[in-house]
Amino acid sequence: MIRLDEKVAIVTGAGRGLGLAFAKALARAGASVVLNDIDAEAAVQAVEEIRAERGRAVAQACAVGSSEAADQLVASAVEAFGRLDILCANAGNLRDRVLWNLSDEDFDSVVETHLRGSFTCARAAVRQMRSQGSAGRIVLIASPAGQRGNAGQTAYAAAKAGIASFARTWSMECARSNITVNAIVPVAFTRMVATMPAFSNHAGAVAKGERLPDELRKGAGLGLPEDVAPLLVYLASGQAAGVTGQCIGIGGDKLSLWSHPQEICTAFSDGGWSAEDIAAVWPTTLGREPETVGLLRPA
Repeated sequence: MIRLDEKVAIVTGAGRGLGLAFAKALARAGASVVLNDIDAEAAVQAVEEIRAERGRAVAQACAVGSSEAADQLVASAVEAFGRLDILCANAGNLRDRVLWNLSDEDFDSVVETHLRGSFTCARAAVRQMRSQGSAGRIVLIASPAGQRGNAGQTAYAAAKAGIASFARTWSMECARSNITVNAIVPVAFTRMVATMPAFSNHAGAVAKGERLPDELRKGAGLGLPEDVAPLLVYLASGQAAGVTGQCIGIGGDKLSLWSHPQEICTAFSDGGWSAEDIAAVWPTTLGREPETVGLLRPA
């Protein structure tokens, strides 16, 4: 069994949904966990559930994004458990609007929580890990929307794409400190997914604890938050010491590795390119099989 005994973790946005599943999975593997959530009551309730299973956990309610909040979370881990080994930067929110209807305030709110929150929490965590002189694990939460785009999610997709880039960049910067950085790309039936018309008819079954059908678990790679959490436990463990800079998808019965952006087709012209030259060669070279966009959905 993979165990995380004597390890200390922070999970942001841990009051419910994916964050709660992450925190419980870490605690069941033996880690001590600081549970963060903007909802203080949800954070306290989550801690009580973990303690009821004889896990070790404390709550720290605050909105992630600011440097002060990130420093507060790390200080809570050190004060309660003496150190910090694992950060899962999960906190997020949604303000879905098409481009022309998206306000500055909604855009800033999403970027502040997802992108800046991941940045400030990771920076504070890495500083603590480096000061300890010990290995560490940073696990970020990306999204299929950030990998491929999704109509109506300008701010969310942009923030999640940035988080995937964080994982690649920080994996290089933190390598000498034996700190791995990876991003999970989850697909899980959360309260947000339950509001989508394509999945709303399954909400009742999920609420009753019933298993989602194979057409979703395999076809869409969609399961419950508890199906995603084992990947975090693996990435937080010593068995994943050589895994870093990766974007790894999981959901339902599906586990996947996402590719990194790279050139897939090139053409050359002596002396450079004019607009007319590009127009002449585009249909038969680079434009012959253009890249698709949007979330891939099962038939």
